[in-house]
This record gives sequence, structure tokens and C-alpha cells, in this order.
Amino acid sequence: MPRESGGNTPAPPHLDFETWRELVGTIGGRFNPEGIEPTAFVGSVRPISACGLTAAVVGSNAHRVERTHRDVRLDGANHYFALFHVAGRSAMTHNEEAVRFDVGDVVLVDAARPVTFFNSSASESWKSVALLLPRQSLVSHLGFEPRGGLYRHSGTTAGRLLLDLILNSADGGSIPSPADSYVRFAIYDLVGALFAPDDSAPSRHADKLFMRVRGVIKDGFADPDFGPCEAAARAGISLRYLQKLFTQRGSTCNEFIYSFRLDHAARLLQRRATLGASLALGEIAYACGFRDYRHFARKYRHRFGHAPGACCAEDSCAREGTVNYSGQEHLS
Repeated sequence: MPRESGGNTPAPPHLDFETWRELVGTIGGRFNPEGIEPTAFVGSVRPISACGLTAAVVGSNAHRVERTHRDVRLDGANHYFALFHVAGRSAMTHNEEAVRFDVGDVVLVDAARPVTFFNSSASESWKSVALLLPRQSLVSHLGFEPRGGLYRHSGTTAGRLLLDLILNSADGGSIPSPADSYVRFAIYDLVGALFAPDDSAPSRHADKLFMRVRGVIKDGFADPDFGPCEAAARAGISLRYLQKLFTQRGSTCNEFIYSFRLDHAARLLQRRATLGASLALGEIAYACGFRDYRHFARKYRHRFGHAPGACCAEDSCAREGTVNYSGQEHLS
């Protein structure tokens, strides 16, 4: 039985044009071989399960492989590929980037955008190891959204470790292990080490997520059990990412939650003073998400400079009761 070069696993069988395209499509979406007659085409695909993630060793003698806008639209794909080049020389145009890569290099492909691969050695076949990375899980874990079209040269520690993990998982079979979820996080971290952005400024994606988290907090702050873990779960992101969103903005999630609680308390106290309502201060504290009145009073005094009971005049509350953690007025 033929063996793959550099490894001990059997080489995948040769596939014809239609079979190759169909198998690749079931793994990661529509990719179309071009520049070669279907009758002359020879390709190979060996699927791999890498700790619960989908991967494959893919190769062909096609001069060009394209993924078009139409392919993206029909697939509705929402994932990345980490693509390790293991044979031949290739080039790629993707996401306004044009790169050339050789054996050992790794590129990041965003399946939600068109991409074209070129075989730079027309007389040779090319081969790559592709790891499919679910976008939501990856972004949630890393705390940033990698940009498709990036590549890294061979020899990086993170790249070697990531490729070893993929291939060793393939050699170990597809039996699930309790450790798989931990190894998946290690894989995500290696992808992050390879393709981390050059700066830590919040992206548009992060801004949208932050606004979603803000809405979750606005809806849930009155629950005394509501905290950062609950906010992250309701927003559908990891606690780690949630913390990073607030760190980028010079705050913490806890501070933001208490800001909403204290703002709401100030509004209730203003209403109490204006209408002469008989609502007890302890009831106001509980309605704002505080279990303990002394804790509420301490936080309120630290925020506004006086005890909750001292806020009896409407003008005092109007001046001091609607300021949030950043010194800007809350938008209701």
C-alpha cells in the first residue's frame, strides 16, 4: 500500500475530478479545481478527526482552485481553515492579500470570503493539511477575530506544535477522549499565537459584541445572582473574551454591572423624593440587584458621595443620579 511521504499512514486513494470536489465540499465547502481537464485531474482527500475538529490531507494536480462569491453564498459557511502546505509550491489571493507559500508555511483562510489558490509548480501536484476552525468557538475563546489571508513561514514553534497535534490525532484514531475538549482549547491557543493581530485596539466585531453584552447587562442587572459568568453565557461568548472586552475599554464587567445598579437606584430614589413614595431603602436596594443594604449603601456612598437616605431633593438626584462609570449619561 502506498505511504504518504514523511509519515507512516497510508496515502489516500486517487480521486477523479467530481469525487474530489464532492468530498472536499462535504468537509469544508465548495472549492473548484480549474485550469486542468477533468479527464487529466488526479486528486486525493484523507479526512481526519483532530480532537473533535474536522481536518483533512488534501492534494491535487489542479493548476488553480477557486472558491467564488457564489460558493460562499451557497455554503453559508462560518468557519476558518488553518492550511499547512506539505508538498509543492503555491500562491493565494484572499481577503485583499496575495501571498506565496512553500512547504511548511501555514495560511489562514476565511471560508466566508472568496479565495483562489495557484499551483506554482505546474508539473507537480500540491498537498496541504487543512484544519477547519468553527468561527464562533474560535473567536469566543481567543477574544479577537483573526483576519483571513495571513500566513506564517515554516519553523515557528506554534506552527510545528499545531501540525503535530493534527497529524498525531489522525494517527491515534477517531475514538473520542475526555481530554479532547482541553486539547481543542490548546489548538485554538496555537492558532491565536500564529495569527494574533498586531495591536489590541477593539475591532468593529468587538464593538458589536460589547453592545450586545451591554444589552444583556441592562436586562439582567436587577437579578442579585447576575454576574460576569451569567453575562458571558447569555451573550454566547467565553468569560475570557468578556473580560477582554471590558479591559480594552478600561473597565471590568463587575464595575459595569454595579454602574447599572447604582444608576437605577439613583432614579428610584429621585422618584421616591419627588413623589413622596413610601418605598423603603432596603426595597430599593433589592430592586437594583443588591442582597445586602449595607453593601448597597457603601457602594452608593462611594459612587455619589453621600448615603442613599440623603438623596431627598429632586435637584440633588437630578444632578448626581444619572452618571455612569465613564462619566457619560446612560441612554435609555
